[in-house]
Amino acid sequence: MPPPRSSDARAVRVAGATVLATVLVVALLAWAVLEQAPPLLRVDRAVADALYAGDDRSRLVEGLLQVATAPGLLVVRCVLYLPVLAWLVVRRRWWTAAWVATAVLLVSPLTTLLKDAVGRSRPQFPGGGAAYESLSYPSGHASGVTTLVAVGLLLAWPALAPRARRGWLAAGLVLAVVVGLTRMWLGVHWLSDVVGGEALGAAWTLLVALAFGGLPGGRAALPERSPAAVEPVR
Repeated sequence: MPPPRSSDARAVRVAGATVLATVLVVALLAWAVLEQAPPLLRVDRAVADALYAGDDRSRLVEGLLQVATAPGLLVVRCVLYLPVLAWLVVRRRWWTAAWVATAVLLVSPLTTLLKDAVGRSRPQFPGGGAAYESLSYPSGHASGVTTLVAVGLLLAWPALAPRARRGWLAAGLVLAVVVGLTRMWLGVHWLSDVVGGEALGAAWTLLVALAFGGLPGGRAALPERSPAAVEPVR
């Protein structure tokens, strides 16, 4: 086995630091929610009131919001990643399949455990609001879409050119932000729910990738695509 490259070691260090930072965000927000910290509550209330699309939104707006929020659902992750898992199994990439399946499938029960531990109610509005009975912190859609994006980026990273990496990273960030916004437009989550959920999704995905060796150069990472040989002009 060739020695690890400095870039691969750097990726592991960055991933580890990101896991620590995002776990800290999840924990601090959970503490603030449990303690009913006034600054957090004020910001959450102000953002919720500003973004909520209202109970009288049209069917068109409702349909668009439901479509835009769907990438955070478990069923969407399964539909997108089942073919990927099948391809990995056919190619006998067992470690890669294991880390992808673990990250994609287990982020939802992990989010539910945290919801039960914190026990936060969803936003309520003078006009009624969504009135969901399920719990609020952290947002399952936010953790789900972040996992969806992070797994895809880590899988594709070795095969992407530097410019393509920047483009796909930007697209992934936009998708995560849009899904987070839809949860507040629909009136079913606070801002801190969304931030905590996205931090949880990032922490979980990177932690699983580190554990299985899914980062570049690891045993579960896909190989880099070799540049095409250029024949000399004669």
